[in-house]
Amino acid sequence: MWKETREREFGNIRPNLFSSRISKSRVSSIRLSNYKEIVSSHRGSVNSLQVDLTEGRYLLAGASDATVAVYDIERATDYDGGGLIAKHKSLFVVNKQHEHGHKYAISSAIWYPIDTGLFVTGSYDHHINVWDTNTTHVVMDFKMPGKVYRAAMSSIARSHMLIAAGTEDVQVRLCDIASGAFAHTLSGHRDGVMSLEWSTSSEYVLKSSSTAQSSSAKARAPQKKLANGNALKPHAVCRISSQVKTAKQRSHPGMLSSHDRATGHYGVVTGLKVTEDGMYLLSAGSDSRLRLWDVESGCNTLVNFETARLQSSKAIQMAVSQDSSLAFVPCMTTAKAFDIWSGQTKCTFRGHYENVNCCWYDALNQELYTGGNDRQILVWSPSKSISDEVDEWRKEQAATVDQDNWSD
Repeated sequence: MWKETREREFGNIRPNLFSSRISKSRVSSIRLSNYKEIVSSHRGSVNSLQVDLTEGRYLLAGASDATVAVYDIERATDYDGGGLIAKHKSLFVVNKQHEHGHKYAISSAIWYPIDTGLFVTGSYDHHINVWDTNTTHVVMDFKMPGKVYRAAMSSIARSHMLIAAGTEDVQVRLCDIASGAFAHTLSGHRDGVMSLEWSTSSEYVLKSSSTAQSSSAKARAPQKKLANGNALKPHAVCRISSQVKTAKQRSHPGMLSSHDRATGHYGVVTGLKVTEDGMYLLSAGSDSRLRLWDVESGCNTLVNFETARLQSSKAIQMAVSQDSSLAFVPCMTTAKAFDIWSGQTKCTFRGHYENVNCCWYDALNQELYTGGNDRQILVWSPSKSISDEVDEWRKEQAATVDQDNWSD
């Protein structure tokens, strides 16, 4: 690192290349954190994790006990081990006892992409709720036709505020926060929709998956009425892309059908993840296979991912590194980091006692967060020297001592 720092000072390495090398070095050294701990407030399996996209500070978690909690991952609430281990307790928890709390398991919890003032939860109680973070009150409620498996919002959208919902029903529904109504209904699947992913390169492209089938849809967002009353147009009807975004492969004997299905996996497609550049789509199936698809052509890139056991009973949440070189995948009681382009296993993260359900990669700090059936949220961070930990703790203690107790 010091050699590269010197090269950067001399101008021999460009800033973006220097930053990329440092990030890769930190990612390669990710281990179970010995200086940061999330104190879980959940009494059920953790199904969904997301760090907010605006400040990169607040971790949102949803669990099977119908609780949703927010954690401040930058500022610790307590210290242990002589000040070496920072403990992060939840800022607030919403549970079944809440007036508008979910009654059954929360399958998906996501932040509003451009503001931490709102977050969205989807539950097996057939509801998608939009919450005000400051008051923890529900500001909007969407009644769905079945269990909600996944909810997603586009991180790059500028012209719409649509929540894509995958449920037991064969149709994907787009809920419009602006109007409080369903803007579009997307047809194309023949089974319940297990996973959803918005494209990271186009705000109008959505990826969805169900049993042995994945597809891509394009939608035109409804135009909003301006203050002066101009440009008022009805909602445009969503158009399903005629090209299904999977490569047709030889049919498995058990999958023969009179319908010409685009088969991606021999079983349920349990997870989808789009790379940061939006050019590739990673899919996971109950057949314990990972496949990488070229979004533009819809072809399987034929990357041979090493064998890994994947959950088959519920949807999983995968993550990718900022440069899209690594994919973090829940593999039963472990999480594995795969090289996206070679399929090789780069690292195996062991720490959970039961199955891992979700992964979230924090590009700002190069940290990985995982949640599992053991009700725990584990932090995987780049290695940190003991001297750095002691110095950081002493600085925070000194800052606390320097504060005065004067009142206004």
